[in-house]
Amino acid sequence: PYRESIRKPAEGMGKYVKQTGGHGQYGICYIKIEPLPRGKGYEFVNQIFGGAIPSQFIPSVETGIKKAMEQGVLAGAKVVDVKVTLYDGKYHPVDSSNLAFEIAGSLAFKEAESKADPYLLEPIYEVEVRIPEEFMGDVIGDLNSRRGRILGMEAEGKIQVIKAHVPLAELYRYSSTLRSITKGRGTFTMKFSHYDEVPREIAQKIIEEAKREKEEK
Repeated sequence: PYRESIRKPAEGMGKYVKQTGGHGQYGICYIKIEPLPRGKGYEFVNQIFGGAIPSQFIPSVETGIKKAMEQGVLAGAKVVDVKVTLYDGKYHPVDSSNLAFEIAGSLAFKEAESKADPYLLEPIYEVEVRIPEEFMGDVIGDLNSRRGRILGMEAEGKIQVIKAHVPLAELYRYSSTLRSITKGRGTFTMKFSHYDEVPREIAQKIIEEAKREKEEK
């Protein structure tokens, strides 16, 4: 469920060159990446002029970039909210191919992301909890312990309605906890709200876990 994004602009160079006897592979590209506002997704700008990369290979560079964005350098999560500008490259009249430029695009993005101060994002859910008044303190305490942010409370007769933003990662087994706190008298609903940055120390654990899983494969 995690995503990755970047804090600052950075540049990357991707080079895929294999020139042995016969038909080889040749693709070199230079890109710049910049952060976009949260929720903006992805933007690709082609600034190649004068045929540094022939136009038929540009879509392959972008395909490579998009493939690299599916698995970011931090934790293998999808990269979002990034503008990518392709501004230079080199080709070979015989050895260049779509494959070479696709691989070059992937390599360029990985290099750029690792230099752009990448960070992790996690899904945040809006949770609405309805409980009898006497359980207010315990339920709010539990939500706080789940890194929840209380958005507001209102009374509906003897029932209290609490709204909070809570990271999805912290909602594991929430229904059984709420049941036991409220002796089965509390109910809740949850829906996706937005992505937000994962606190540094928690992000570190997620990144280490992802690295371990990758090594075990």
